Amino acid sequence: MTNQALIDALRDADAVRYGEFELSHGGTSDYYVDKYLFETDPRCLELIAEAFAERLEARADAKLGGVALGGVPLAAATSVAANVPYVIARKQRKDYGTTNLIEGRLEEGEEVVVVEDIVTTGTSLVDAVEALRDAGATVERALVVVDRQEGGRENVEAAGLEMEALVTAEELLAGRD
Repeated sequence: MTNQALIDALRDADAVRYGEFELSHGGTSDYYVDKYLFETDPRCLELIAEAFAERLEARADAKLGGVALGGVPLAAATSVAANVPYVIARKQRKDYGTTNLIEGRLEEGEEVVVVEDIVTTGTSLVDAVEALRDAGATVERALVVVDRQEGGRENVEAAGLEMEALVTAEELLAGRD
């Protein structure tokens, strides 16, 4: 898959929108990448899963970790494409059931590659990685769909992670009217 194929699919799914948007960290932006539109579009999800699966080939023993909520469909689709199990890192414990912060099977010392939808500041991703590490996982790598290039990469790398984005904001917005 080329970056352009994914960019075209994101645009075709109307996942790239222009206007005035408030972002989760409280800032504003003149564009928005709607993860719910691209994560519920079969073609986008297939392209993302294939691209993530290709990047996992060198790490055949690694599990996937999906950051709740946006990383879960990505982890599930990639799990099927790569035949690799995954776990889910919750943002907070539930007050009922198992009260686990990490859902799924995770053994002490297992390598986990975390997948995430969009990185702006990187806070959600870093929090999930810390939860996985606290649960005994070895986490050194993150795969993301879109890097908004707003300091997230630097924050993720400061947490000891290698981050690879399928597309950057610069690529996604190139040629914008």
